[in-house]
Amino acid sequence: MYLEGIYAMRLVLVRHGETEWNVQKKIQGSTDIDLNANGILQAEQLGRTLKENNRKIAKIYTSRQIRAKKTAEIVSKYLGAEYAEWDGLEEMNLGLWEGNSWTEVAEKFPIEYKEWFEHRRYTRTPQGESYQDLIERLIPALKHIIKIERDDVIIVTHSADIVVLLSLLNEIPFNKMFEYYKMDNMAMVEIDSNEIIKLLL
Repeated sequence: MYLEGIYAMRLVLVRHGETEWNVQKKIQGSTDIDLNANGILQAEQLGRTLKENNRKIAKIYTSRQIRAKKTAEIVSKYLGAEYAEWDGLEEMNLGLWEGNSWTEVAEKFPIEYKEWFEHRRYTRTPQGESYQDLIERLIPALKHIIKIERDDVIIVTHSADIVVLLSLLNEIPFNKMFEYYKMDNMAMVEIDSNEIIKLLL
């Protein structure tokens, strides 16, 4: 199947493995936190599962953040597929909120948090990004990957990236996105490339 001369392929979006900040329920965002021991095991398990299922993957693209890169590196060894860092796939920058729990954010930044919670698509976190900022770097990055690949690829990325993409595709209001979608570590979602190509910024 084609769309504007481009093959339809599948993008397998994978959230990175577990980190200690995930365990502690701290907001990571742009903070570069490595996988913990369990996160490494999770990545190995995904690699084994994909290999056992004989899943054909042309290439693995990953966020430049270490928790994603290490996940991609581990999975690539099982699949025999190269991995490449790719701009635009990084987690949403949550600015001054990073390192806190969401409960702490609501206590320390009550006014900013309320405004962001109610209007989160276009409201930036203090010294951080909005979801619209994330969209405007994520969608072009995915479209570029689709243009240069013909077969299925894995995209190792982050919770906000996957949730915002699903919300766009399914027209879910951004203030309700996490009522519909919960991306645990190593959660995996497959999306047809044609659905990405049709998205407008």
